[in-house]
Amino acid sequence: MDDQLAARVAEDFGLALITAVPVEFGADPTAELWRAGTVDGHEYAVKLSGGGTPAGLVVTAGLARRGVPGVPAPVATRDGRLSAVHDGRRLTVVPWISGERAADGGMRPAHWRRYGALLAAAHAAPLTDELAGLPREDHTHAAVAAAVRETDGRLRAVDDSADRWTREVAAHWRAAAADTARLLDRVDRLGAELRARPAELVVCHGDPHLGNVLLSPDGEVWLIDWDDAVLAPRERDLMFVLGGGPAWAFDSRLDEAAFRAGYGPMRPDPVRLAYHLGVRTLDDLWSWSAEAADPGRSEADRVRALRILAGLLSPSGLVSLARGALHDLGRWDG
Repeated sequence: MDDQLAARVAEDFGLALITAVPVEFGADPTAELWRAGTVDGHEYAVKLSGGGTPAGLVVTAGLARRGVPGVPAPVATRDGRLSAVHDGRRLTVVPWISGERAADGGMRPAHWRRYGALLAAAHAAPLTDELAGLPREDHTHAAVAAAVRETDGRLRAVDDSADRWTREVAAHWRAAAADTARLLDRVDRLGAELRARPAELVVCHGDPHLGNVLLSPDGEVWLIDWDDAVLAPRERDLMFVLGGGPAWAFDSRLDEAAFRAGYGPMRPDPVRLAYHLGVRTLDDLWSWSAEAADPGRSEADRVRALRILAGLLSPSGLVSLARGALHDLGRWDG
C-alpha cells in the first residue's frame, strides 16, 4: 500500500486505510484512483485529480443531500471540507460503489430507465447559491478550437524522422483533415447561433458516458466523476444518449426508449445536440491524437490512443455521427 496516500487520508479524513489498490478507470492523465479499505471493513474510492474543477464535489454533495439516487456523496475532511489539496491535486474520498462499469456491457432496460431518471433529477436541481458558482456553458469552445488548430499544424509537419507512432497518428489526422476542418467551421457557426438564443441552464454532469456509470449489485445505477460539472442546457448531457449514444454505448445495446421513460417528457433541441456532439468529437480527436504522438508516453498508452482514434474515425465513430447530425440539420454541405 502507498504509505504516503494512507498518511494523507488519515490526516485529512480521519480514515485508517489497510489496503489501497490502484484502479485503472478513465482517461484523465492527471488522475489516480484507488479502491481502499479501512480497519472497520468499509471500502472507499480514493482519488487524486488535477482535472476539472472542485465544483463537481459541491454538486454531488448537494444532490446527495436532496436524496437523488445514484449520486455518491463525498466524505468530508476532518475540518468539514469536501477535498484536500496536495501538490496541486485534489484528494477526495467517496464510498466504493462497484467495480462493474456500464461500459463493459451490463446495461439493461431497467438500468437505462434509472440512468434517465438520475440525469433528470440532476437537471431539476434548484440553482442554489452554492451551485451558482459552477462553470457556465458559453458556446465558445475556445480551448477546444485552439487545441485542434495547434494539433493540425503540428501533425501536418510530421516527417519521416518522427517515430513510428507519431507517423501513424499523423497519417490518420491528414486523412481526416478535410472533415475535421469542416466540422470545426460548422461548430463555430452553431456556437455563434446558440450564443444569440440562450437556453435555460441546468446542473449538468458534463461527461456522463457509460465509462462514468457504475452498476451496483442491487440494480442501482451510479454516476461518478463529476469533475466537469457545469451549468448548461440539458442537451450537454442528453447528447451522450440522443446524439452520440451509439458511440458511447460500447457493448451495451442503447435503449433510448427506456432512457426517455426514466427521464420523462423532453423536447431536446437538435441544434444544441449537434453542437455539443461536434465539440466533443473535436475534443476527442485532438486529445487522443496528441497522446498517440507524445514520445513521453508509454508504448501501451500510445497504442491505446491510436486504437481509440481509429474508432473515432470509423464509419460508426463520433466523426461520422457528428457529420450525420449536421447533415440532418442541413448544416454540413452548406
